[in-house]
Amino acid sequence: MSVRRFRASAATLVLAVVAALGMAQPASATSSAAAVRYVALGDSYSAGVGSGSYLSDSGDCHRSTKAYPYLWAAANSPSSFAFVACSGATTSSVAGSQLGVLSSSTTLVSVTAGGNDVGFADVMQDCVLYSESTCVSSVNAAVSQMRNSLPSGLGSLYSAIRSRAPQAHVVVLGYPRFYQLKGACIAGLTETERSAINNASDVLNGVIAKQAANAGFTFSGVADEFTGHELCSGDAWLNSVTLPVYNSYHPKAAGQSGGYLPAFRSVA
Repeated sequence: MSVRRFRASAATLVLAVVAALGMAQPASATSSAAAVRYVALGDSYSAGVGSGSYLSDSGDCHRSTKAYPYLWAAANSPSSFAFVACSGATTSSVAGSQLGVLSSSTTLVSVTAGGNDVGFADVMQDCVLYSESTCVSSVNAAVSQMRNSLPSGLGSLYSAIRSRAPQAHVVVLGYPRFYQLKGACIAGLTETERSAINNASDVLNGVIAKQAANAGFTFSGVADEFTGHELCSGDAWLNSVTLPVYNSYHPKAAGQSGGYLPAFRSVA
């Protein structure tokens, strides 16, 4: 081969490589900026109950524009956003009525579920209205459910989510501890009751985290984000007993934006 032909061939090869790289670059950029199709499932803690500004078309589900899914979507502009979390939802009702919006094209899912399966609202009612012994007994009964029956409910729900959205990154969020012990509250529940409720929250989060890991999902707790902002802290991000009653013991707007949103954003 002559020097001239060698140089021409080398130049042709270089141009071919450059062209190939040029063709690959846009594809890589497109891949890294792939459209996010986000679905927000779950109960009142994902719906945003307690934070106000409820969407008029959400009815008794009380989905809020202050809820972490809505805030994340507003900040990140996903190509699609389905917000179907609903107040009062259990693992079975999420599976039965919310998963229709999932598909093979869903890329991101968030979910909170489990609190209503173990009678969260009834436990808090017992603690507010009745004796310390009744409260502790009710909490202990809920903890027993967390350990014995809740895992199967969570496992079934997570399996159904994965079946309907096989390519999605699924984030399972936990629940906050309600009380700062030895805090600023001078009335209301006793320290024994508050401690029992906090312990139940820890057990619940542990059960949820284990089932999420078993499903290959990402668990993100919120207890750290809410530390210093529990009830009795003097700067609570949670509602105590309030009106309307359904807002009680749910995050305020500050709890959604300062607690749940960072916990979700860090792993989404």
